[in-house]
Amino acid sequence: MSVIVGEILTLALMAFALGMDAFSVGLGMGMYKLRYKQIFKIGVTIGLFHVMMPLVGMLLGRFLSDQFSEISAYIGGGLMIILGLQMLWSSMKKEEESLITPVGMGLLLFALSVSLDSFSVGLTLGIFGAKTALVLTLFGISAMLLTWTGLLIGRKVQGWLGRYSASLGGGILLAFGIKLLFL
Repeated sequence: MSVIVGEILTLALMAFALGMDAFSVGLGMGMYKLRYKQIFKIGVTIGLFHVMMPLVGMLLGRFLSDQFSEISAYIGGGLMIILGLQMLWSSMKKEEESLITPVGMGLLLFALSVSLDSFSVGLTLGIFGAKTALVLTLFGISAMLLTWTGLLIGRKVQGWLGRYSASLGGGILLAFGIKLLFL
């Protein structure tokens, strides 16, 4: 019984840690003028990616674990830097619409960038034989809730900062991407 509780607690802490990426990036993305319906869709999409990516990772397990544990941080960092720079660039050009926004392909890039680390964790958990359904449930729900929280806080800050919020959001994403690449 205590082994099961220990596994659930460990996986819940892992899910929280992985979801904090989504929360942090959500703070930046939330500074776009997002409606609640968009925030809902973004959270659900991030949650789904935090289910799909570790599932794929768990299925691949042993085969790719050594190669992807380092690469995922670089890919995720690169995507965050691109998103952050694009947000900063678009905030300086009033008349043009942003190239990467949290809708359509931009949402998929956003979801992919914050879920790459869950792929790597899924590889490791696959090797150790973790309970797949438990992992996916905890990872998905945690990421979705933390994304919503980050986006809602970012939305509130956007209202306070007005037109400078996109610059701040871009700066957050850029800093987060640099952190992923170099730390």
